[in-house]
Amino acid sequence: MQSIFTHIFIVPILLTLFLFSPIDFIQAQNLYFPPLVETEDNNWETTASSDLEWCDERIDSLYTFLEEKNTKGFIVLKDGKIVLEKYFGTFSQDSVWYWASAGKSMVATLVGIAQRSSLLDINKKTSTYLGEGWTSLTKEQEDKITIRHQMTMTTGLNPPTDAGTNTCYSPDCFTYRSEPDTYWYYYSAPYRLLQDVLDSATGKPINQYFAERVTRKTGITGAFLNYILFSKPRSMARFGLLILNKGKWENNPVLNDAMYFEQMTNTSQLLNPAYGYLWWLNGKDTYKLPSSDRIFEGSIIPNAPSDMIAALGANDQKIYVVPSQGLVVVRVGNSAESDQLNAISSFDNQLWGRISNLSCDSPVLTNEEEGKENMKIYPNPSNENYFLKIPNGRYEVAIRDALGKIIYKAEVTHSFRIAASKWKKGMYFVEITPIGTKTTTYLKIVRE
Repeated sequence: MQSIFTHIFIVPILLTLFLFSPIDFIQAQNLYFPPLVETEDNNWETTASSDLEWCDERIDSLYTFLEEKNTKGFIVLKDGKIVLEKYFGTFSQDSVWYWASAGKSMVATLVGIAQRSSLLDINKKTSTYLGEGWTSLTKEQEDKITIRHQMTMTTGLNPPTDAGTNTCYSPDCFTYRSEPDTYWYYYSAPYRLLQDVLDSATGKPINQYFAERVTRKTGITGAFLNYILFSKPRSMARFGLLILNKGKWENNPVLNDAMYFEQMTNTSQLLNPAYGYLWWLNGKDTYKLPSSDRIFEGSIIPNAPSDMIAALGANDQKIYVVPSQGLVVVRVGNSAESDQLNAISSFDNQLWGRISNLSCDSPVLTNEEEGKENMKIYPNPSNENYFLKIPNGRYEVAIRDALGKIIYKAEVTHSFRIAASKWKKGMYFVEITPIGTKTTTYLKIVRE
């Protein structure tokens, strides 16, 4: 009898060891979690920047940079404790701001929670939850689209022809382009219908489900309004901490599905290795950008750690999570540059260049890195011409339309005017590569 009882107790322990590595246990033990409700007497604990050997002058320089880049709020957590927290202008700790597409990553988390509760299955067709006819496709074509395709941007639906189409949810706006899993395109409208899928599967409005399954367990407050999540910056930091601890708040499971979590935060399909389930992944060999068909080589944010995952939104809303360093970084505000891309911009790499150089032992930014920030296109948007400002030198400049077709290519040595009066309305991408290097800066042009 003793051996039977021994086996009964040993088997669950062995299963636990297989599911969670020693690194996971160590990480969970080292992480600090703030109280669910913060008060003056029970507030979020901090870590002094000097304990990390970060230089005050470099922190001041970082804050100056953030302010120049239209930042409203900025937070850095180290192992769950606040190291840096800065607000600009009238914005404060209690100010509410939108997540934009960074909210996609919260929806992916809610989908995982619902699947763990057997309320939905991401491999089931979307029409199971939205009903037949949610697209203009034939029934056979529509039945091939699953929740997983919505989360991985691989529905095969035609990409939007303009900004209005990206927020149109009627069947007429969802037309056939290709089979699912054969084409990756950052199309937000099919993603947003995931919120309707959740409403149908859970039988509750998304804000109620969010409050019951996330807010009560983590203190993450906020609300979805017209498919966009709004909250305070510290709630965004709490979400980053939840993800840093692989879906657990301290020892309390929130997303209690280790397999789903791994799928969510790793490459979800082969068309864009840098994309999981509505999470961006750094450190991959290639990546695709929103509103572009082109495949780029290298990491999406070269200055950031390779294991970083990120929730990224329009106008540079950022939640970065770095497991190897125990870091969570949050940035909210207006667009850092008028030429930023929808979810990823040159600001990401500029910011991480400065974060990586906070240590007193780190080298300062090189002139080459500083020079990239002097590249600018203005006025933008415009309905006529643009001016490309670049430092003097030798560059290869290429301009692509929204589908990735090159419409202009030349070697230049100085700033110049771009004649665009005959261009169609829409989005264009400028690639600037110094001759003799492989470092390319990407800017966006909006033609009104």
